[in-house]
Amino acid sequence: MKNKGKFADLPAAQQEALLQKIRCIPLFANLDDRKNECLQQADVIDAESGDCVLGQEQTKRYFWILVEGGLRAEYVEPDGKRKPLATHHGCETFGEVPLLTGSVSRVECTMIEPSRLLRVDEDSFWQMMTTCPSVRKGILANLTNRQQGLQGILLQREKMASLGTMAAGLMHELNNPGSAAKRASMQLRESLTRLQELNLRSCRMGLQPEELGCISDLQHYILQPQKSVSMNSLDQADAEESLCEWLDKVGVQDSWKLAPPLAGMGLTAEKLECLRANFRPAALTDTFEWVEALVSSVQQLDTIEESITRVTELVMAVKHYSYAEKMCCAAVDVHKSLQSALMILGHKIRHKEIQVSKMFSADVPILESAATGLHQVWMNLLDNAVDAAPQRGHITVRTWVEDGNILVSVGDDGAGIPAEDRKHIFEPFFTSKPEGVGTGLGLSIAYKIVTKHFGGDIRFESEPGKTEFIVQLPQHPPVLENQTEAAKQEA
Repeated sequence: MKNKGKFADLPAAQQEALLQKIRCIPLFANLDDRKNECLQQADVIDAESGDCVLGQEQTKRYFWILVEGGLRAEYVEPDGKRKPLATHHGCETFGEVPLLTGSVSRVECTMIEPSRLLRVDEDSFWQMMTTCPSVRKGILANLTNRQQGLQGILLQREKMASLGTMAAGLMHELNNPGSAAKRASMQLRESLTRLQELNLRSCRMGLQPEELGCISDLQHYILQPQKSVSMNSLDQADAEESLCEWLDKVGVQDSWKLAPPLAGMGLTAEKLECLRANFRPAALTDTFEWVEALVSSVQQLDTIEESITRVTELVMAVKHYSYAEKMCCAAVDVHKSLQSALMILGHKIRHKEIQVSKMFSADVPILESAATGLHQVWMNLLDNAVDAAPQRGHITVRTWVEDGNILVSVGDDGAGIPAEDRKHIFEPFFTSKPEGVGTGLGLSIAYKIVTKHFGGDIRFESEPGKTEFIVQLPQHPPVLENQTEAAKQEA
């Protein structure tokens, strides 16, 4: 870039030519020759294509006026990724946001062709804001528009991060039951093939009435609903060992292979005694293998049924999460919405081996509200709790009713929030997570939804080893101004 000197030092003809071009910018449209003192201290800059005139690397803040040429504006993410914002060709101003807010600009402006600009340093900028009311008004209007635009980008980024979390969760959650169902179906094919072979062998052998009666009774027991027996590992091992010893005693081959599925179905030596008493020794092993094949088939069907039920529950959880965010004037089941969030985050919880304690009060009523977004509150609070909790940590989710309010608590046993960060915790863009991980918008959005949309409150208590966020929601939220429209935009 080349500095051609101050605007005030240019010949009158050049000043007038620049003013004519600058007046195409709305905030300078009313600037006449008598008021051009606003620009007297501006530097005239000639820039080449590729020159960066605004960005994080710039050590000084300037207000820029693009007179001729073109530039490309990009938003630089914390992880270095760039998001194109706009391309301008002449008649544009920029750089007022860091000057007015004192922040470091994440917007980078790079010239895309040879250009001429006016550069106003910080002192001259504030003098211009003081002495030129029309310019001041236009700059402040630009600030509002650009801040809203940047906030929209960051809100979209937060939503995409939430969507990514949900998608990753669903991928893990659906993969487990899907894989289990696939394995069970392959094993079921083997069991049915074996069962059919044993049936044919039994037919050739010719079963006696007492043998058929015993088989019929066992088949009825195995096929009846709700036949699974719940045992702890020690009891299961004892049952398998006892049954294996009995099978060896009565002369059944491969007892070590038959005992686990039979014991898992609750079949004991007493229930199987009719087989020993009624079947011929030559047919005893085939008969027990037939029983085991039938038991295995039923257990594999149970696995497939449980897997499909799990998939259905996941689909319903996501459906409930998505549809509830689009409905207004709807009844919100707080417990159901919490369960949906926990299910969607299940993969993260299991990955860190976190224990979740749910203490839901039966007195919590259905929440009637015209607002939406409550699911996003639970997702943000629970996601933060999972991130904060240590490996094999503990998260507690509580609900209760107090003084006409529904209260929901999400606690973790992590390191706690540092004292210096606590006053900033609900501020937009503040995050204690590593750069590129947190957007700093999760708790800000949760606070806005709870306080502005539901008329409630959100607070927290934190110390090393215990952090608890408490959401307070009125049972009958007031009808807040523009509540429904704001909720729609937030969702």
